[in-house]
Amino acid sequence: MVKNMTADEKFRMMTQEPVSRLICSLAVPTIISMLISAIYNMADTFFVSKISTSASGAAGISFSLMAIIQALGFTIGMGSGNYISRLLGQKRRQDASNVAATGFFTALFLGLALALLGLIFLDPFVYFLGATPTIAPYAKSYIRYILIGAPYMMASFVLNNILRFQGSAFFAMLGLATGGILNIVLDPIFIFTLKMGTGGAALATIISQFVSFLILFYNSGIGGNIKIKFKNFTPSWEIYREILKGGLPSFFRQVLGSLSMICLNYSARPYGDAAIAAMAIVVRLFQFAVSAVIGFGQGFQPVCGFNYGAKRYDRVLNAFWFSVKVAAVFLTAAAVVGFVFSDQIIAIFRKEDLEVIRIGSRALRYQCLTFPLSAWIILTNMLLQTIGKGLEASIVSASRQGLFFVPAIVILPRLFGLLGVQLSQPVSDVFSFLLAIPMALGTLRELEALHREEREKMKKMESVKGATL
Repeated sequence: MVKNMTADEKFRMMTQEPVSRLICSLAVPTIISMLISAIYNMADTFFVSKISTSASGAAGISFSLMAIIQALGFTIGMGSGNYISRLLGQKRRQDASNVAATGFFTALFLGLALALLGLIFLDPFVYFLGATPTIAPYAKSYIRYILIGAPYMMASFVLNNILRFQGSAFFAMLGLATGGILNIVLDPIFIFTLKMGTGGAALATIISQFVSFLILFYNSGIGGNIKIKFKNFTPSWEIYREILKGGLPSFFRQVLGSLSMICLNYSARPYGDAAIAAMAIVVRLFQFAVSAVIGFGQGFQPVCGFNYGAKRYDRVLNAFWFSVKVAAVFLTAAAVVGFVFSDQIIAIFRKEDLEVIRIGSRALRYQCLTFPLSAWIILTNMLLQTIGKGLEASIVSASRQGLFFVPAIVILPRLFGLLGVQLSQPVSDVFSFLLAIPMALGTLRELEALHREEREKMKKMESVKGATL
């Protein structure tokens, strides 16, 4: 995967190599990318938490803005990548080039618009995200820098996904990993040495993200990958329709992630800055563990897309079941560790505040009880999204942090107080799992039927060919 490959070599690899080995080889760099991204997000939380509990809460408020940027970037990136993988499976490379350029420049322009609006309305925006008067000054320092980096941060998500869906996960990893490591190094320098506080954490983030962007853009033109060119920018409804069909599940997942974080901040606010800080830490911890599964699933997606486009439905089915089993085993192990060592894990971030540890460890234990269910939810969403079932994928994507979480975080705290805040995500996970079961099984039956049809066609073609000879 590291070496330069021609387009034909990459096609043969994606459609002929054993799926388990292929997924693992693609997943290793994507898992590394996701974990490093999660680590440097946790690094922000870790270093900012050393300033004060209010500063730690500001990191939680800022996550909502990051989720908005990711929502737009992932929508366009996942939509473009899904479509590109199917086009490459059909050997329509020029069409794939048009989709790549259209997705990239659209994200760049949208990021610029978000940055301008956010900076103009910074004060009301911070309070809209759920800040308290004590948290707001820290949050504004952080968010101001993040908005400046929004255009190229959003475009980086597109480049990352376009590379992954071409089977070039290693080239995507180089960009993300370099930026992530740089961010971890810069965080303590800007926060403590230069005494920039929360603003220093954000400045470290946008500098490292810019380095990632430059590497990803360069890598998009090597290794048999599609080079981004402005002349291929073709903003037609046909392309945007396919991008939206493949990307809306990511949009719902990311936007609802932002909405759920805002609702979580509002629900935790009556219980003080310690509750906001504790729940922000728990959210980051689960994002870290889930990122490994998402990284593994991202090794599954290009295999799924290429082979679906090439009508190798048997390989799509094998790839799905292999990925679900591996993800379930990993999440079960992570849940056991999180449940047993919940106090110690929360204390890593805020050992000076016993109230943060008390609230956070309890929430962590509850979420560990339902955590393994995420394997089925995540892989079902990825399967539906990659084969072009945008509506079904959007429903599954919206369920965990929107369809079920938002009612839970609104209703349960009214009934059970702080316990309701802590129970909201586990309750949402159970209902999301129950929803995803019939969605996945119905699609798997369809793929089995398509596989039988293709097998019958191949048999007829072989018998006709034999009769001709």
